[in-house]
Amino acid sequence: MPYIITGEPSGWRDEIYKKDFNYKYPYGLDLRPDSDLHKKLRSKIWERATMSRNEISKRFDSWREIDRSLTTYVDLSNTTKETKEENIRLKDPTKPLTIVFPYSYSMLEALLTYLSMAFFQDPMFQYEGVEDDDTVGAMLMELVIRLHCIKNKVPLAVHTVLRDSLAYGVGIGIPEWKRQYGRKVIKASVTTESELGTETQNMNQFVSSLLFEGNALSNIDPYMWLPDPSVSSDNIQKGEFLGWVERDSYVNLLSEENQPDSGLFNVKYLKNKKNKRSTLALDQSDRQTKHGGSTDMHRAISDTISPVDRIRMYITIIPREWKLSKSEAPEKWYFELAGDDVIVACERADHNHGMYPMAVASPEYDGYSITPIGRMEVLYGLQHTLDFLFNSHVANVRKAINDMLVVDPYLVNIEDLKDPQPGKLIRLRRPAWGRGVDKVVQQLQVTDITRGNIADSSYITQWMDRISGADQSMQGALRQGGPERLTSAEFQGTRGSAVSRLQRIAMIIGMQFMQDIGTQFAVHTQQYMSQETYVSTVGRYAEQLSKNFGDKRRARVNPSDLAINYDLIVRDGSIPGGNFSGSWIELFKIIGTQPELMQQFDVTRIFTYIAQQLGAKNVEDFKRNVNQIQMQSMPDDQVARQVQAGNLVPTGA
Repeated sequence: MPYIITGEPSGWRDEIYKKDFNYKYPYGLDLRPDSDLHKKLRSKIWERATMSRNEISKRFDSWREIDRSLTTYVDLSNTTKETKEENIRLKDPTKPLTIVFPYSYSMLEALLTYLSMAFFQDPMFQYEGVEDDDTVGAMLMELVIRLHCIKNKVPLAVHTVLRDSLAYGVGIGIPEWKRQYGRKVIKASVTTESELGTETQNMNQFVSSLLFEGNALSNIDPYMWLPDPSVSSDNIQKGEFLGWVERDSYVNLLSEENQPDSGLFNVKYLKNKKNKRSTLALDQSDRQTKHGGSTDMHRAISDTISPVDRIRMYITIIPREWKLSKSEAPEKWYFELAGDDVIVACERADHNHGMYPMAVASPEYDGYSITPIGRMEVLYGLQHTLDFLFNSHVANVRKAINDMLVVDPYLVNIEDLKDPQPGKLIRLRRPAWGRGVDKVVQQLQVTDITRGNIADSSYITQWMDRISGADQSMQGALRQGGPERLTSAEFQGTRGSAVSRLQRIAMIIGMQFMQDIGTQFAVHTQQYMSQETYVSTVGRYAEQLSKNFGDKRRARVNPSDLAINYDLIVRDGSIPGGNFSGSWIELFKIIGTQPELMQQFDVTRIFTYIAQQLGAKNVEDFKRNVNQIQMQSMPDDQVARQVQAGNLVPTGA
């Protein structure tokens, strides 16, 4: 399809593109904005982006409904607008407006709580060596990536992915290697010599340096995602291309271009372009639409920072056909199109894992759709019914508490009757004087036909609990109704069934998202780590690592130490204590008192498992260091005296 640029006069492009900013383009290519190669590449990128956008946009209406159901949105319908104007006129803002009953939000919180507990365990990613020589290296790999997750706050990005996957059906994350530059302090000594002698002075100096490097995780807004629509959400690695739209500013883009090895170019051609936004990013979500407001103000504010929309895309191509090289083997290339008009990046994707650096979580996937339905979308119909029951009852009550009067305007002063203030004085007109007031005004009888709506809403919420898998026990509430009290067996059985359903979701997300992210984190560490780092050896590997590093609590890791073969251990989706039974404690007591069982079972490991299931996260910190225990020999008479004094206890006592 033709590539069309809107919002800019054609003369502007002709004038600015003729300038030469002395860019050195990669691989000796001619990528000036007015070159034929640039125009052809731009058209190919745009065709794929618009094809993906047209497919994804079919889901936007449904996603916006989910956005509104998960916020404190006020539906300003015509009736509600009149009510709001009346409230302002009467200076009574406490009267109710149309609201969204936040039950879907409560269920989303319950689901997110379980998934967070399942994936935010320490460490998030576990590795084990393939061969014997890889054992220690795999332990160090796990500790290094654990440090990256803490420093770069990876769990926050994972939480966003989990929320998007439940709300929209897809949650997208991008692993990246992040380098943070700045100034750090170093100790220095200055030696001066004089007639009085030599004097050494210690002082601190600040030098520009690489402060930290490591794996990070970024999120992609599902509205801005540009996948290959010919594949399913769980098979994005089989697609021909994969991209997204990212909003940035011109200043940030220019700063990134000036950094060494950034790979960006042509950014200066965007300076005089008035509208640097993409036509693919015009329709935003309704997440900002709250309290009857709109996103127009939020979008208008961004004009002051000169926003630039970057279409970032990985495409599997045959370079010879694209005039990029003479290679005829398929390769993954990375492109960036800024402002829908200027290519600012063009390079081979050099990731050693050979994958698109992206992962998708879609727990409701069907194996065929690129945008499957979300868990919150399944509940939207019931949520809409719940809103109707609640708001119709509130509207009927509001109508009932506001006097509905039948008035003879010939006999009563109508303006006095309209006064809403208490303690008012209503005057009769002259023709009604002396006739009494019993037939002047009559209250219209109002029947509350919505009295059963609140009771009916409880049935709606029960069905929402069953469908979502987040029943009341998962939301922190217990059953209130029933002929008998809630028993322990009933609670454990109900909760166990709910946990099993949620564990299935966690297992799917673990295989879809966490497995790919964990693999790419490890490969990026091996490929891009440039300096040594220090990791804490305290934890489940303390005993094994102490054999290599002694009793030190921190170990130094060089990039060469991570040149290993490894396997990623994917979590099973369970949470600490989720499937734990008190029977383990009884079994532990039996094993601890039976010598034959103690010979067959590892009591220490069983105790560690029980403690972890009960919520203890640092059981390893309390283990004794066997290497520090010293054997002492005493004469028999001294031992007897110590036993009598209670300082020594016989083994088994």
